[in-house]
Amino acid sequence: MVSSSIDHMVAVTVFLAATLLFIGLFNQTIQTAVIYQRHKATATKASDLLDNMLLSPGIPVNWGQINGTPTGFGLQDPEFTQYKLSPYSLMRLTSFSGTPVYYPRTGTTYSNITMGFGNFLLVSSAQAINYSTARNLLGINGKYGFQLTISPIITVSVTKISSGTPLKLSINVAGAGSSLPYAPISYCFILVNKGNNQYPSFTTVYDNTYTNAAGSVELTFSGIDGESYSYALIAYAGISGLKGAGYFTHSSEDLEEYVVPMVDSFEDRRVLIAHSWAVHEDGGSNSELKYNATFVILANDFTLREVPIGVGRVGHVVYGQGTEKAWGNITIPTYNPGILVVTYRKSATQYGAVMMPWGLSAMAFPVTFGGDPSQQEWVATDMRHVTVDGIAYQAKLALWSLEGYQVIN
Repeated sequence: MVSSSIDHMVAVTVFLAATLLFIGLFNQTIQTAVIYQRHKATATKASDLLDNMLLSPGIPVNWGQINGTPTGFGLQDPEFTQYKLSPYSLMRLTSFSGTPVYYPRTGTTYSNITMGFGNFLLVSSAQAINYSTARNLLGINGKYGFQLTISPIITVSVTKISSGTPLKLSINVAGAGSSLPYAPISYCFILVNKGNNQYPSFTTVYDNTYTNAAGSVELTFSGIDGESYSYALIAYAGISGLKGAGYFTHSSEDLEEYVVPMVDSFEDRRVLIAHSWAVHEDGGSNSELKYNATFVILANDFTLREVPIGVGRVGHVVYGQGTEKAWGNITIPTYNPGILVVTYRKSATQYGAVMMPWGLSAMAFPVTFGGDPSQQEWVATDMRHVTVDGIAYQAKLALWSLEGYQVIN
């Protein structure tokens, strides 16, 4: 009798232990299934959200070309359909990767996409759309975080491969992980003129060429010293319907000062020209730079054509002389995408040039917009191939849930 009771108690204990173990395993399995469903829902949301961004121009449809905050978020070019994006809406996105620039003369912070010396895109924070605003307009605030990356598919890199005279520049064209042989290239070479002109002028050379079997081509400019001269090169390359852009700028030796263009108003097409020392507050005591600006548009055949700028084309900016001229004003003459080229001069031997895209695609600038996915536990990604005024880009969206994911044992 006692033995059977003990056996019964042991059996009950084993049964209860097995039941509890099964419940624990079943609970973990259920939670894993729930997390899987959440992951799947996030991945589906990422695909839907990316299409919502890329296939809608937003409200109003031309919000990229006017001031003020849109009431609907979308990046599609309103003049086209499918995956063709507005170069101006992309300009208005606050850059995640660039360090913001504060200009004390206007008391304004500028969103910063700078691709090396002489290639600027600074947009007033008053005109830029920040991450929080975009999440509210997309209806995901408090639910999801995201990061949108728009990067060129075709990379065109320009490097100087000579010393002294003649100047030799190499253009290399590559796609996704490989070079592009025999790709057609159209380029514009901009040479800042020496001399004692009060406001520096420049001359341009337009030409076409092709890359070799290795995806590169060498350009030679006779009579030009690659060190003492100031110049810039803008190159466009394309193959199989995909196009990309590259650029290179060089200033004369021993010139630390330069001018900085900053987008102040999209609606008025107004760009401020500032002295670099006034922006960074790290220069010397006195400096005056005289500048001469021109605007070139990108034609359908990917050649550049000059468009005259009216009032403000020439001017000067002064730093540290008491009655300094704080900044210059330039009005871009058109909404056609192009490049603002500003030559500047301190003396007969100290001069240079800077460039700024009007429309993100004109210089194939990338943009990264949104939050930081690096610390998230699980991130869904999706991508699309898009074009921005003819330049091929890849749009990649990283999306994560703000509710978190965790299996409870």
